[in-house]
Amino acid sequence: MSAQAFDKLEQQINMLILHCQQLEQSNQDLQQQVSALKEERNQRLHVANQTDQKLEAMISRLKTLEQQA
Repeated sequence: MSAQAFDKLEQQINMLILHCQQLEQSNQDLQQQVSALKEERNQRLHVANQTDQKLEAMISRLKTLEQQA
């Protein structure tokens, strides 16, 4: 195998290494985004549950007031 072929192979390997590094960074970034989105989802679900409970309590109070009237 000629020196030129080895140089070309080395260049391709270096490009693959660089591409792998970029993919690893991209994967890490995506994992952080997923984690942040899961946390946001949990917070929104918590707020939604609290809102549901408050609405149910108000409806119950209104029904009680309606029955007393």
